[in-house]
Amino acid sequence: MQISLHQLVPIPLKEKVLQQTSGIWNQAVTFTPGQWVKIKAPSGTGKTTLIHYLYNTRYDYTGDIHIDQKPWPAYNPTELANIRQSQVSVIFQDLRLFDQLTALENIELKNIMQGQAYYSREKIEDMAAQLQVTHILQQSAATLSYGERQRIAIIRALVQPFSWLMMDEPFSHLDENNTRRAAKLIAEECTARKAGFILTDLDDDTHFPYTAHYQL
Repeated sequence: MQISLHQLVPIPLKEKVLQQTSGIWNQAVTFTPGQWVKIKAPSGTGKTTLIHYLYNTRYDYTGDIHIDQKPWPAYNPTELANIRQSQVSVIFQDLRLFDQLTALENIELKNIMQGQAYYSREKIEDMAAQLQVTHILQQSAATLSYGERQRIAIIRALVQPFSWLMMDEPFSHLDENNTRRAAKLIAEECTARKAGFILTDLDDDTHFPYTAHYQL
């Protein structure tokens, strides 16, 4: 799945972003299948906004986003749902776990999104072990620390099919060891699927062999 941006400008940030040089805003940019992309930017320049645009949950922009050479508004609701179920997975900055469900139930929501399990329970438990959250799988999401919630959200994003993984500051509340473990798991999953990802963050890092870097 190819993603192309054509002079994309967020309306709420229009005056601010047009006064600066950006590698994304108001540019022609194409993300090709399988690319591992890092978008670095300070707070307040639209990292979260961009992820919402790419996932088609916000529309307050000028310019266009094309998915396989077709603009988002041209997709009907059924097509959009199919893309979100089989082509694009996302780790939102606010994580969006359901507090009334256990950590495992939150993960399973994505795992069975297409009507049958994408990964086995054993595979999910292996991911949990890698991220050292096995002991909280049966706890209510409301009882988890933010770092624990972040690791559960990462696993949840990885248990559905995707060709693109969108990540908005996915390691912001993890220490270096947990970040390293999470990055390793993400890299393994993306490599196995030949999937690309777009990661937004505040700082430079060496967690992935990125194929493209942009300054927002």
